[in-house]
Amino acid sequence: MSAGMVYLVGAGPGDPDLITRKGLRLLRRAHVVIYDRLIPHELLEETRPETELIDAGKQPTRHRLAQEKINAILIDRARKGNTVLRLKGGDPLVFGRGGEEALACRQHGIPFEIVPGVSSAFAVPAYAGIPLTHRHLSSAFTVITGHEDPAKNDSGINYRALAQIGGTIVIMMGVNRLGEITRRLLNHGMDSQTPAAIIQSGATPRQRTFVGTLATIAGIARAHDIQPPAITVVGDVVRLREDGVAWFDLLPDDVLNATMAPAMLP
Repeated sequence: MSAGMVYLVGAGPGDPDLITRKGLRLLRRAHVVIYDRLIPHELLEETRPETELIDAGKQPTRHRLAQEKINAILIDRARKGNTVLRLKGGDPLVFGRGGEEALACRQHGIPFEIVPGVSSAFAVPAYAGIPLTHRHLSSAFTVITGHEDPAKNDSGINYRALAQIGGTIVIMMGVNRLGEITRRLLNHGMDSQTPAAIIQSGATPRQRTFVGTLATIAGIARAHDIQPPAITVVGDVVRLREDGVAWFDLLPDDVLNATMAPAMLP
């Protein structure tokens, strides 16, 4: 039997309509779908009735399937001639394990394709009314993870450079370490009054956004019991939310429900 095919697909964050046309087309014809916790679960309704659905269920402190097991399933199902789709929240290569899964496929002779997705790094701030760049405020943005490999002895992030580079900082998966991250930036000279915002469950009807400063945002997150998934944005662009760009929060309920209802392409 000839090997099947593995597709590493980004589902986008929250809003199910943010998946790409290509990703949706592949999802609808996959024999096997291995999906993460943070995908828009409405997308699973687009699969065929006979499709095998496997919940990888990754959370910050508890994994339903270890990465090695996920890799093994991808290889096993593809070797049986299946079209296997790995559905990941956001983009598969932005702080996901898509690169590791691609390497596993290559090492075992399994053909694969990477289908980029809309990353939560910029989509979630957009839904909170925070453009990451603005010609008068920020000409660059930096995206970091707040959840590095625990096997590392030291952080791979140069906080000194990050504090001095300017522009906008986006912190993904950093709720539990937000106090430590902001302290490092402050210790390396970043202005304590730099505007900051934290967005929980972005691009969903449950979205919550709270605004403060670099010095206060970790305390604000604790006071409001912010839980993952959440993204923190640090920079002057946060002010634009208060200036009227916060479109999603201002939608009436009936419009919000219509906006978030999947309008999948035929």
